[in-house]
Amino acid sequence: MEIRYLKNHEIDKVKWDACISKSFNGIIYAYSWYLDIVCEDWDALIDEDYLRVFPLPVKRKFGTNLIYQPFFTQQLGVISQNILTQEVVTEFLNAIPKTFNYIEIQLNNFNKVDQAKFEIKPFLNHELDLINSYENIKKKYTENLKRKLKKTAESGLFININSSPDEIIKLFINNKGKLIPQLKESDYITLRRIIYTAIHRGIAQVYGVYDSRNILCAGGFFLVSNRKITFLFSGLSKEGKETNSMAFLLDQVIKINSNQHLTFDFEGSNDPGLAKFYKSFGSKEIIYYNLIINRLHLIYKIGLKLWRISKLKLS
Repeated sequence: MEIRYLKNHEIDKVKWDACISKSFNGIIYAYSWYLDIVCEDWDALIDEDYLRVFPLPVKRKFGTNLIYQPFFTQQLGVISQNILTQEVVTEFLNAIPKTFNYIEIQLNNFNKVDQAKFEIKPFLNHELDLINSYENIKKKYTENLKRKLKKTAESGLFININSSPDEIIKLFINNKGKLIPQLKESDYITLRRIIYTAIHRGIAQVYGVYDSRNILCAGGFFLVSNRKITFLFSGLSKEGKETNSMAFLLDQVIKINSNQHLTFDFEGSNDPGLAKFYKSFGSKEIIYYNLIINRLHLIYKIGLKLWRISKLKLS
């Protein structure tokens, strides 16, 4: 195995995207167009002729070189077209240039890491197989979820499959967004670029939930790629929360995409309450790892720790 480190301008984006498309663990976040949107800059590790790749989002902070996890990318790590062992992942991690003094990334769930050699922390995701009929999928919903959905059916909620992305983002900003000051206007611009680019590429599903007065009370963005539909972002109003609009939204998206060779990726969550909600749909827990490699001197470690405390965790 010959792993090469390439700067962004040296990467063959056509070969890169072909690798992501063909890989057994290819994910939407790792395509070159997606990385170009969410990263200030990104380099890569390449094995052979793009048989395996490892994106490295890079930035300079506090006078040091960092590799970090960008917003709106739950997982990255090594993407491979063939067998991916713990030893291979270790070789890639060891190949990261020593000029990067601090690394904090989230590897994909197929990246197994030697816990004796690296500092890792397990993160939780939830996935649901959609290959079955909607009726069979719904049988595995919890009784509490079924009761909530019965109430939503009686409340006059309805779904629009071509809602405005800007209206859904506005819904988030006016509700949960008020509690997350770390999210800046530049982050919302990034989100808009992702969703409109995905719409242009024909891989986006944008849904809005409206009440009986035709008022938007919930909405979500979903990206379809590599036999997976990923729940990227959502907005929910106070009224939508009271009427279980998010449960209605996810149930309808599952219904629309059922009977297909797809996996529904809830994209989280480490929050116990949200994890319980996702699990109520019959989803299975998936573990992936947050990895930290810290080569900083003490004074830089203190500064970086303060930065990390203020940094938003979207997973």
